[in-house]
Amino acid sequence: MIDVYNFIASWQLFPEKGTYEVGIRPRSGIYRIQMGESSKHLRISMNWVSMEDQAFESSYTIEPNGEEQPFLDSPIGDSMKCVIIDSINFETHFFKKGKLVLVVQHEITPKGLLKVTQQHHQAEGLILTNTEVYHKQMSVLPYSSSVSGAVIKPNEAGVIRHHALTAMEEQTNMQLTQIRQQIELLAIQAKEIYQRKELSMIIYDAKLSFSPVIGQLYYLYQNKDDSHLLSMIGPKEWGAKNPYKNFVAAVKLLADHTWKEV
Repeated sequence: MIDVYNFIASWQLFPEKGTYEVGIRPRSGIYRIQMGESSKHLRISMNWVSMEDQAFESSYTIEPNGEEQPFLDSPIGDSMKCVIIDSINFETHFFKKGKLVLVVQHEITPKGLLKVTQQHHQAEGLILTNTEVYHKQMSVLPYSSSVSGAVIKPNEAGVIRHHALTAMEEQTNMQLTQIRQQIELLAIQAKEIYQRKELSMIIYDAKLSFSPVIGQLYYLYQNKDDSHLLSMIGPKEWGAKNPYKNFVAAVKLLADHTWKEV
């Protein structure tokens, strides 16, 4: 079996991570790498949607033995060869009338992403480069991005599916965002209750010479012996001869008999 196990998957495009110097910039896409009819062949297929909501598809099969072989029915070239460099790198070279016109490099990054680099060799010797980044997924959308394939043709049904999937994704993301915000709010409320409980435990363990009134402002102090004192006198009212070690907080008694720092 050819050494492409790490590549065999469906990969979803990160549109924002791509850079493009030639061709149509994609909005979304899927890049599939599969074994062909035999273990000696590799099947690469791409489905993608442009910024103008045009859907495209492309696919080809190749034997990655490093030898040049025919590549028919494509404006890209008339022959190609695939070279497996190692378990995380392989390249596909496309030729037209004996001249190299396109090199597609596939690389598995240290983070497990698929990086596809397309080097388009122009007639005047200029090389234009497109770089795309994909992440592996279990369930996939039906589109990918690439111009390095066989005949590429619009697919009206693909556009309809794309719109439906986009709407579904927006709705579910909105619902998940609302749930996440609710969870975050509950976490904040739980933290506030915990803080009130901790403060209340200190106050109810402190020295009290009066009966606190709900809603009234009081002042919590730490004594020189590290015990606590609750007083109606503010820290600026003691003057130079204050009896406490540290002023802790201004506090208020709530209706549920917990204390809140003000």
